[in-house]
Amino acid sequence: MKITFPHLGNVYIAAKAFLEDMGHEVIPPPVCSRKTLEIGTKFSPEMMCMPFKIFIGNYIESIQKGADTIVITGSCGPCRFGFYGDMQKDLLRDLGYDVEVIVLESPKEGLKDFKNNIGKLIGSNSLWSIGKNIKPALNLIKIIDELTQLSNKVRAFALDKKEVNKIMDDYYEEAVRVCGTKEITKLTRATENKLKEVKVDQSHSPIKIGIIGEIYTIIEPFVNLEVERKLGDMGVLVEKSLTPTKWFDHHVYSYPFGSKEENLKFKLAKPYLKTMVGGHGRETIGSAIYYNNMGYDGTIQILPLNCMPEIVAKSILKTVSKDLNFPIMTLVVDEMTGEAGYMTRLEAFVDLINKRREEMLIG
Repeated sequence: MKITFPHLGNVYIAAKAFLEDMGHEVIPPPVCSRKTLEIGTKFSPEMMCMPFKIFIGNYIESIQKGADTIVITGSCGPCRFGFYGDMQKDLLRDLGYDVEVIVLESPKEGLKDFKNNIGKLIGSNSLWSIGKNIKPALNLIKIIDELTQLSNKVRAFALDKKEVNKIMDDYYEEAVRVCGTKEITKLTRATENKLKEVKVDQSHSPIKIGIIGEIYTIIEPFVNLEVERKLGDMGVLVEKSLTPTKWFDHHVYSYPFGSKEENLKFKLAKPYLKTMVGGHGRETIGSAIYYNNMGYDGTIQILPLNCMPEIVAKSILKTVSKDLNFPIMTLVVDEMTGEAGYMTRLEAFVDLINKRREEMLIG
C-alpha cells in the first residue's frame, strides 16, 4: 500500500510517523494551499463544506504522486463528515481514481469495525496489538499539540514574534523529512527547547482568546488563515477548545465514558442546548461558557460555510454572549474568504477587547 491521508492540523505528522513504523510507504499530501482548494472546489459538489473540498484536493494531489490508499477518521450524527468516506470514494472513482478508502471510526461507533480497519494498517486486529502499535503515535500527537500551544504562549510574550514563527516553520519543514515516531519525537523535543530560549517580555499582560467551533477549521492553519499566528503576532494568548489530543482523549482514551473536559462542556451547554446537533455544535456552546469561567477575555467561533451543527451553535452564542457579557465573534470561512477582510475583523475584535479591559480597570 502507498498510503495518504488528508491534512488535519498536525495529525499528518504523527500519522506519517505511525504508518512508517508499520512499514508502509507514506505519501503525505502537500501542505494545503490555494491550489489544493481550487482542485477540491472544482470536483466537489458546490454546497459541500470547505473541509470536504480541501480533502478532495489533498487526495488528488497525493494520488498524482502515487498514493493508492486513503486513511480517514469517521464521524457520526447529523454532520456530513460521517458521509465523507463513502461520498469521496464514489467521487474519486467517478474521476477515474481507483483507490482504497479506510475509514477509522471511533470505537464507540462500532468496536469491531474499528479493530478491523486498524488491523489493515498494523497487520492484526487484536486489541493488545492495536494498543501496542498505536500508543507511540497517540503520544506523538499529544507532544505535537503541546508544542503548538507552547508556540502560542511564547509568541504572545516574545520580543521578536518572527523568531517564534521561523522556529515553527523550520519544524514543519523538517517533520516531513524525518521518519518514524522516534525521530519526529526527537525533533519535537528539540524544537520545544528552542522555543523556551526565545526572549520574552515578562511584564506583558496579554488578552486571552479561546478559539471555538468546528474542529477542522480550528486545527488546520490554511483553512483558518493562520488565526493562531495572526493573533499571537498581535500579542494575544490563544488556546484552541479542540485539538487532536482532546478528540482522542474523549473518543478513545476515555471510551466509553468520555473525557472530563468534554463532559464538563456538555454540562455547561445544557441550559442552552440539551441535545446533540452533530459535529461539535454542543461543545462550541460549552466551550464559550468554559472560557468565560476560566477568565478569558473573549472567544472566536470559526466554522465552514454551510456547517449545520455550527450554524445552530452560532445562533445560540448570541444569547450566551449577552447573558454572560462575554465577547464572542464568529468567522465563517469558505473558498471565497479574503485575508484582508478577515484580518480587519480580527484586529477590530482585539481592539474591542482591549478597550473593554481598559474600561473595566477604570471602572
